[in-house]
Amino acid sequence: MHMLYDSDSFVVVHMQPDAEAAAPAADGAALPPQLVRHGFEIVDKRSGKEVYLDGSWAEMFQEQILAWQRNAPTQQEVEDTLDSYAGLAQNPVVVH
Repeated sequence: MHMLYDSDSFVVVHMQPDAEAAAPAADGAALPPQLVRHGFEIVDKRSGKEVYLDGSWAEMFQEQILAWQRNAPTQQEVEDTLDSYAGLAQNPVVVH
């Protein structure tokens, strides 16, 4: 887990696959194949809700992050983009 962004309105966390879970067993036995995926959790602090992006949504968000790294957006531009994802947030934040 890696925090990417934290402001008064949003938190963005990159959830990365557990490297130990993806590694083969210590005794060399074959483990069943596991789907290793990453995703992003976006918490809207204003509403107290969160959305988890995985699959194609995570890939699109990763492209957005790469664009931010190239173009150095203002905080308002980042907040506006995160606000567009906040509409997807349905899950109340229980523990954070």
